[in-house]
Amino acid sequence: MRVLLAVLLLTSSILPVYAQEATMNKSERYDSIDVPYSAFNVYTKNATLFKLDHEHVTNWEIEMQNKLQYTNQEGNVVVRLYEDIHTPKFIEIGMGGQPDYRFWVAVNTPEDGYFMIHDEKQLGWGPSMLITATHSSSGGLTVSVGQKEAVSNLDIAGFTMREFTVSGMNSASDPPPVTSGTLTFSIVSGDPSQNIIFYMPFMVLAVTIVLIVVLLKTKNRSTDETKKISENKAS
Repeated sequence: MRVLLAVLLLTSSILPVYAQEATMNKSERYDSIDVPYSAFNVYTKNATLFKLDHEHVTNWEIEMQNKLQYTNQEGNVVVRLYEDIHTPKFIEIGMGGQPDYRFWVAVNTPEDGYFMIHDEKQLGWGPSMLITATHSSSGGLTVSVGQKEAVSNLDIAGFTMREFTVSGMNSASDPPPVTSGTLTFSIVSGDPSQNIIFYMPFMVLAVTIVLIVVLLKTKNRSTDETKKISENKAS
């Protein structure tokens, strides 16, 4: 038992070292863009396009910090996430101005067209809240505002992030929705199976099982030998 505890302690001490090395995951990709307010003051059909430096396949997380100054209550800003700008598949995240702070999430697909997933017309978001969108092969799409989930585990048949657009005017005659500020858009992606720390729990479990088996066999052998010695003395 002492040997088992010693090995478990040694394994737990090695784990943080592997955790540090895990930051070297070769599949990890990161992009960050500060989107100026002027990019939003355009008609939806002429939305401002941003191409990411990296292709973010399947497992990714987006964070958006909206520090834009809205001009009026009717002002909205819209961010659309694309695999390919030339295909009709996209994820739309919209944020309205004060005092309502409307927040919505919609998806457009070739099969089903445009459909609203979440639409919170009152206090759906705020300038101090971090907006997060995550996608994974097993969990689908999840969108959160601060600690609150707006969309949870929506299956959108996979999604590789390559580019996004921003806009804020429904028609050319609309007033500009924002007058200053920025929206910070950042995305990170990676394949967890290429990270050594992904396999550590299985490695620790396997080592523990092997040690228990070895110790049990050793204990049984010692017990048998003790019995034989006792029988020999008795005879």
